[in-house]
Amino acid sequence: MVVVVGGGVAGLAAATPLAERGARVVLCEREHYLGGRVGGWSTRLADGSEVTMTRGFHAFFRQYYNLRALLRRADPSGRALTALPDYPLWHASGHRDSFAGLPTAVPRNALAFLRRSPTFRWRDLPEVDARAALSLLDVSVPRVYDELDGIDAAAYLQSLRFPRPAHALAFEVFSRSFFAHPSRMSAAELAVMFHIYFLGSSEGLLFDVAADPFPHGLWDPLARHLAALGTTICTGVEVRSILPGTEKRFSVTIGSGAIEADAVVLAADVRGLRAIVDASPGLADAAWRAQVSRLRTAPRFLVSRYWLDRPVEPDRPGFVGTSGFDLLDNISVLDHYEHEARAWAARTGGSVVELHGYALPSDVDEEDARRRLWEQLTEVYPETKRAGVVDSRHELREDCPLFPAGGYADRPGVRTPDEFLVVAGDLARIDLPVALMERAATTGFAAANRLLSRWGVAGVELWSVPRQGRVPLLRAVARRWRTL
Repeated sequence: MVVVVGGGVAGLAAATPLAERGARVVLCEREHYLGGRVGGWSTRLADGSEVTMTRGFHAFFRQYYNLRALLRRADPSGRALTALPDYPLWHASGHRDSFAGLPTAVPRNALAFLRRSPTFRWRDLPEVDARAALSLLDVSVPRVYDELDGIDAAAYLQSLRFPRPAHALAFEVFSRSFFAHPSRMSAAELAVMFHIYFLGSSEGLLFDVAADPFPHGLWDPLARHLAALGTTICTGVEVRSILPGTEKRFSVTIGSGAIEADAVVLAADVRGLRAIVDASPGLADAAWRAQVSRLRTAPRFLVSRYWLDRPVEPDRPGFVGTSGFDLLDNISVLDHYEHEARAWAARTGGSVVELHGYALPSDVDEEDARRRLWEQLTEVYPETKRAGVVDSRHELREDCPLFPAGGYADRPGVRTPDEFLVVAGDLARIDLPVALMERAATTGFAAANRLLSRWGVAGVELWSVPRQGRVPLLRAVARRWRTL
């Protein structure tokens, strides 16, 4: 018997290979829906429409090999995801960048981007710190954490001396996707992210999105797959503690009851994990529990979704990353790619627009954040000034893991001092170049593999982009330059 605590991407990724290899799995999720931060739930709008609200836009990059392997269990034809044609980045100064049509191989992708980008001008290149910039060509995991984890991403970006618009578009937009300002994020995490998405992979920076709301297209089918394998899925229940069992290794307190288990996968978010460990004084050992207690969450972020009474301009991208527009970090036009939103827009003549604001300042309350995001939407898409709001939903959250400078060595990994207790999630350390949803899926698979190995059963293969730069010559040049 294995209890998986948490029904997000990591928990589902852990439960799947365990169930497929014959383990009896009980998956417990605190919310009433699966998917965690990629989850969704039904809500009724003021016009009577039944629609799905989610935690916000998620990009499924082509480098997410393990996440895609998980999704193929329930979607072998790959129809749950649909491609967006571009990943546009817009700066308030008027600068715009695009990743559509770029070569995917290094270094041609970088050279092509530099050649056509309005924010990277050739006359600015002499100002760039070549030694610092070339280090991005020689990222190696986990070595990069030894080299860069001690400084924050803002200081590292400053050391590169890129032109300010390029700095904002090409790096800050990416770093804020970790829900933190660069000053509160490890430079090593930023370098790894750039390696994953641009200089260390061959898939490029374009991505897919969910063609249907997350529950319908992703998690409901995967739940049916797990149920067919005998998995018990419990939603709306909270795991409170993990204590020594009487007949089995663990006694897992779920609500007011308890079940005994041979092994446990902890796939909860930061606060959930800390609460369980605090209530479980005998779990693993004191040093590991102290590691968990030091985990922190990134600042608050706001997702605002509006159902409008008129369409936005038809050429608006399905997604655009923004910089310099006050609190606004990106805009999604859901009816340009999602079936449910498209059907609502076709029926009403309106549109469905979603706004994200990451790393909100501590002195900004929710009402002010909502107002400022809306004001910036009307600046970026002026046609929305004339739109009436049929209804809106807002999600203010503070539950994403923070990866501060110097934190990598102290982050708990998949393994724990107890060989039958494992951790999964994007909060967990794993020495592979993965991030965000892919880190969650990868650590979920790795947690399952760890338990299966203890029982003499083969696990699933883990995939990632190369651990180091793809071009040996460029790595050698970067290393040589750094020694000059």
